[in-house]
Amino acid sequence: MTAQTVAFIGLGAMGAPMAENLVKRQFRVTGFDMRAAAREALAAGGGHAAESAAAAAAGAQALVLMVVNAAQARSVLFEAGALQALAPGAVVMLMATCAPGEVEAIAAEVTASGRHFVDSPVSGGVVGARNATLTIMVGAPQASFALARPVLDAMGDKVFHVGERPGQGATVKTVNQLLCGVHIAAAAEALSLAEKAGIDGRVLFEIMGGSAASSWMLRDRGPRMHEAEPPVASAVDIFVKDLGIVMDAGRAARAALPLAAAAHQMFLAASGLGHGARDDSQVVRAYRALNAAPPANDP
Repeated sequence: MTAQTVAFIGLGAMGAPMAENLVKRQFRVTGFDMRAAAREALAAGGGHAAESAAAAAAGAQALVLMVVNAAQARSVLFEAGALQALAPGAVVMLMATCAPGEVEAIAAEVTASGRHFVDSPVSGGVVGARNATLTIMVGAPQASFALARPVLDAMGDKVFHVGERPGQGATVKTVNQLLCGVHIAAAAEALSLAEKAGIDGRVLFEIMGGSAASSWMLRDRGPRMHEAEPPVASAVDIFVKDLGIVMDAGRAARAALPLAAAAHQMFLAASGLGHGARDDSQVVRAYRALNAAPPANDP
């Protein structure tokens, strides 16, 4: 069975363009999001809007979950009734960043219903979602992966089958987020030191961006660290969540992750300062607060 009718739940900054790419590839896409404007935008782009998750999933051969976390995935599947509304033998693709253990538990319940489950988190951000150039990390039996492959190929150009078990895709994404979070925090820390020393941060990143010290995150997030209110590609609170998943995975594996722990604390600090909804580049605000000049003594 090749999935042609797709239910898509979660039409956010990444989910909306992912669903639009499925429409462009001639899938019949019915979407649901809590925001009416998101549903209307999908309908305007050639998709179909549903008034509930179960209505979106009714009779569909595939269900894409681009939600925030495992709790939302559970709510959609089991509480809102999306799982039972799917066609028999349908394939469920969980594309959110979730803890590996939570993915395994959800997979067990989905497969018990007679449906397939594909653990398929993504990397590439909003730009990758818009351009259908996402990296997709799949943990699923080969037969389930084969069913999902046409849908996945419509959203990403780098689809990797990393293992036969659900949870293995989530593990690879967890490692990815460890590196991303640490790289962003390291770039912010470097900028903070430069600013403290009176060096123009823009010049610093121009130099570093072409040196051995460069990283993709430095080149992408660095310029946004200089903007007062950069557009939100991914929020600070996303990395609070994702690095929390990293730390949980480290505890489960008895693996020491000191750099991830330090980065997590800086994202937590930025969130605690009220910047959780801002672009994740704004973790630099936590460094600036930490390194702020002390107030002048009262006369």
